[in-house]
Amino acid sequence: IASSAPLLLTGPTGAGKSQLARRIYELKKARRQIEGAFVEVNCATIRGDAAMSALFGHTKGAFTGAVKDRPGLLKTADHGMLFLDEVGELGPDEQAMLLRAVEEKLFLPVGADEEVSSSFQLICGSNRDLAAEVHRGNFREDLLARINLWTFHLPGLRDRTEDIEPNLNYELDQFAGITGTQVTFNKEARQRLLDFAVSPQALWTGNFRDLNGAVVRMATMSSGGRITVDVVEQEISRLETAWRSAATANDAPELLLQLLGEERLAKLDRFDRVQLADVVTVCTQTRTLSEAGRILFSASRQEKQNPNDADRVRKHLLRFGLSWRDIQACSGRFS
Repeated sequence: IASSAPLLLTGPTGAGKSQLARRIYELKKARRQIEGAFVEVNCATIRGDAAMSALFGHTKGAFTGAVKDRPGLLKTADHGMLFLDEVGELGPDEQAMLLRAVEEKLFLPVGADEEVSSSFQLICGSNRDLAAEVHRGNFREDLLARINLWTFHLPGLRDRTEDIEPNLNYELDQFAGITGTQVTFNKEARQRLLDFAVSPQALWTGNFRDLNGAVVRMATMSSGGRITVDVVEQEISRLETAWRSAATANDAPELLLQLLGEERLAKLDRFDRVQLADVVTVCTQTRTLSEAGRILFSASRQEKQNPNDADRVRKHLLRFGLSWRDIQACSGRFS
């Protein structure tokens, strides 16, 4: 807190980097270590000329649509704090400009002839391994050295389950502030949610964003300002379905989704899903069922005197309600 040097916050999306940056700002403001505004930018939402203009500003007439001067967010953060979330998404031109702004406190707005100064404390956030991005040529090594003077890693929610219970109270307070409605858990409902939250079934892939969404939905669905066990059970079911669907979409090839549909695919164990995806892929790459079988059973068929590879593939597909013709038709081989 005492340092004014750049700070890099790392961790998965939704781990709380933005909230931590704002909290650091609030503490510094309370201690009179900082005077200006807190300015937050999600670098993943700006690209190219729009990024240059948003960050560094522009002059009137600099490009089509520039009808007046724009100071830019770096100038807006003068004497305050600038939080660049997902800084790894910046392009090479923006990285070069940012490096000079950090080193010299100077930058050139788009279309300007003179540089502008701005003195701000910089906090950056990233869910990427920026050192690896440097190795790939996607991020400047000198910029990483500048923004990486202090580093703090925020683990995902599954690795910080002790933070779940206090954040339930925080999220309910936030809900009350926005809606004007005070909502609480009854004792059994709160314990049911906490038991689930720390169980292996709770994936928390969106981290605190998942938790926030869950609390908002339960508070909205509550009757008389009390969240009951029934409401919690409904939300647990919704979360599990959402996580399962996301995992299915990420793991399964598009053809498998077309063949089985999302609902049927979501009911398969990961083991069966991965195995079936490979079988389907081989079937789309071969001309006959026998040829697919020879590839899929290339090792075990050597131990059989009369291998019937086609029949083995046919039976495996039948387990999932599929056939060779289904796969060929779906992949466009024939109808």
